Amino acid sequence: MKYATRILAVVMMMTPLLASAQLSSSQSLKANVPFRFRVGNTVIPAGKCIVQRAGLDPRTLIIMNSGAKASSFLTSSMSQVGRASTKNALVFHRYGERYFLAGVKLEGSTTLYQIPEGKAEAELRAQNSTGQEETLLALLQ
Repeated sequence: MKYATRILAVVMMMTPLLASAQLSSSQSLKANVPFRFRVGNTVIPAGKCIVQRAGLDPRTLIIMNSGAKASSFLTSSMSQVGRASTKNALVFHRYGERYFLAGVKLEGSTTLYQIPEGKAEAELRAQNSTGQEETLLALLQ
């Protein structure tokens, strides 16, 4: 019983920290992306892009470019990284001139939203194409 009480106390103390580390349902990340990119199997044209939660599950995100009327719903995975991010950012994998959204970072958070790779990126990796990671700053609103 003592052990269960201690665990409950730790969980209650950690809950506010975990909640603050996630993108809330009323917040969105906005970035001006100068290139077209893929999210899973959907192509998003260059322009003003918005990333926000799409439901109650904090892992479900929508990425959209409303000017181009393109959007993609996806379920990300959330992982903890060693150090908190110093900025809000979209993380891309680049293979030549092809870009794939790979993650979303939130300033002050150790949580990384990892975007599952789509078919096109998996094919490039299977061909042993060398990818580079590129980070694009975003505004949290």
